[in-house]
Amino acid sequence: MTDDPTENIRMVMLASGHPQREAEKAERKLTTDELRAEYEVLGFLAPFVHVRRKSDGVEGSLEFTHSPRFYFNFVEDKKP
Repeated sequence: MTDDPTENIRMVMLASGHPQREAEKAERKLTTDELRAEYEVLGFLAPFVHVRRKSDGVEGSLEFTHSPRFYFNFVEDKKP
């Protein structure tokens, strides 16, 4: 098992309701079906999902809420 340096902050975000509050402010919220249509899911690490945008192959991340399930705030991965 590897140590996840992001685990503490992710758990704080989940416990504080951060994803839910941010989803309320988001200009665009995707349903699961919309996510599948626009992105290839590469992995989950709550409250984030790593994706590849189908239209141009750009990888990045989205935040998500559990209930209701919405995906929002796409952020492109930084190039090395």
